[in-house]
Amino acid sequence: MGYGQNLYGESSYGSSQESTHDEIIEVDLMKYLPTYWHEIEQMKVLQEILGMNLAEVIAFKQDLFNQMFIETATWGLSRWEKILGLPTEIEKNYEFRRERIKSKIRGSGTTTKQMIVNLASAFSNGEVEVIEYPNEYRFVVKFVGIKGVPANMKDLTSAIEEVKPAHLAFTFEYTYNYWNNLKAYTWSALSIHTWDKVKVI
Repeated sequence: MGYGQNLYGESSYGSSQESTHDEIIEVDLMKYLPTYWHEIEQMKVLQEILGMNLAEVIAFKQDLFNQMFIETATWGLSRWEKILGLPTEIEKNYEFRRERIKSKIRGSGTTTKQMIVNLASAFSNGEVEVIEYPNEYRFVVKFVGIKGVPANMKDLTSAIEEVKPAHLAFTFEYTYNYWNNLKAYTWSALSIHTWDKVKVI
């Protein structure tokens, strides 16, 4: 079985996933040989085979290196999840799993307001504010960097539940467009969308 042919369970992740390895680029070994070898067909065939094998080794090395970092890991995400005690859900896309891993790492240690901000920011990929109401034993997570409800809210809720003090309740607040925010758009430009879509443009 050659490199990249489901060697790492690539098929388990589905066709919507990122490629699990860099594109293999053949290495031209003939250019390193004296020119008198260039006319010998058997040598060209041999060097072509060796060049492809070398290219596979280089790609394998790069792919393995990629697994050492959350942002580039693919099949190696399961190792990160095991270390952090997270469930491995291969049906979820890589970006979701990376966000959850980063949030778990950020959530280690004593819970602070900034930690909650970091958690929510990692899941929403946008700016977040945390508004505290100490007398009411609650806080609000407000999404100000993106419009509408972010994806992965179920997992964000679970992540916050894991790190917040047990006596504190929390809610979410979302940001939407209002008519005053839409003055730059013409009515015809907006009329092709539903109001739910317009609120998050």
